[in-house]
Amino acid sequence: MTEFSDSPRYGLSQLDYLESEAIFIIREVAAENEHPAMLFSGGKDSIVMLHLAVKAFAPGPVPFPLMHVDTGHNFAEVLEFRDRKVAELGIGLVVGSVQDAIDSGQVREAPGGSRNRIQTPVLLQTAEANGFTALMGGARRDEEKARAKERVFSFRDEFGQWDPKDQRPELWSLYNTRINQGESIRVFPISNWTELDIWEYIARERIEVPSIYYAHEREVFLRNSMLFAVDKHLQPREGEKVFTARVRYRTVGDATLTAAVESEADTPEKVAIEVAASRITERGATRGDDKVSEAAMEDRKKEGYF
Repeated sequence: MTEFSDSPRYGLSQLDYLESEAIFIIREVAAENEHPAMLFSGGKDSIVMLHLAVKAFAPGPVPFPLMHVDTGHNFAEVLEFRDRKVAELGIGLVVGSVQDAIDSGQVREAPGGSRNRIQTPVLLQTAEANGFTALMGGARRDEEKARAKERVFSFRDEFGQWDPKDQRPELWSLYNTRINQGESIRVFPISNWTELDIWEYIARERIEVPSIYYAHEREVFLRNSMLFAVDKHLQPREGEKVFTARVRYRTVGDATLTAAVESEADTPEKVAIEVAASRITERGATRGDDKVSEAAMEDRKKEGYF
C-alpha cells in the first residue's frame, strides 16, 4: 500500500546540482593528478570556475596555480580584473605570452592581425614548460558544436592533440584519469552548464565580474553585422562609421575578434533575463573567429586548443 506524507521533499536545485558536480570534478583532478592547473583569463566562465575551486577547498587554499594564455589583444578591463582577483586570493598565476612568442620567433602573426591560431602553440609550450599534467578550462557544451563532442575529461596525446574519435566512456560520473608518459588531460568542470546557468549562479553567489559584461556606453562600429569596439588593438576601416551605443559583452576574448551586443542589462539578474530570451549562442553572436568555417573550432581543438 502506498503511503502519502505531507512532509516536504528535499532535493537539489539545478544550480546546486551543477555546483556539486563541478566541485566533485575539481577535487577529482586535484586528487588524481600530479601537477594540475586551472585556466583563468578574467572571463565570466573562468571566474565561476575559480569561485568553485575556492569553495571546493575552503577553508584551505586552492592547491594548484592558475594559467592564462595572454594574446596581447585582451580588453584592459579584463586584465585588470584578472590581476586584482589573483592578488586578492594569493594564488600563483602563470602567463603564457603570445607577444613574447612572436618577438622570439616561435610563432608568426597572421597578416590580418588575428592571433587566434597562434594561441595553441603558446598554450602547449607553457603547459609543458611548467609540467602541467592536467588543465581545467571553462568551456561549456552549449557554446559551440565542437565543444559538445568533448567529454568532461578530454585526453591529449604527447603532442597535445585531441582525437574526437578516441575518447573514454564516462558512465555514472566515473572518470578514468590515468595518463601515459607525455600525455595530458583537459578537464571541463562546467561542461554541463549553460550561459543562463552561469549568470543565474553569478547572481545567486554575488560573484564580481568585469564591468565590460554589463551595459555601458562605448564607441563602436559595424563590421560583418557585428558591433566592434574602437580599441587600441582594433580600429575602424575606411567607410566604417564610429558611433556611441549602449552595449555589453557576452564573452570577452581577443579584442580584435570579439563583438558587443546592444543591451540595457546592467545587473546579473537583468543579464540572465536577456540571455533566457536569446536564441543564438554567445560565440555565434559575438565571435568573429568562429565564422571562418563550420569546423573552425574543431580544427583548433584537434591542434591542442581548448
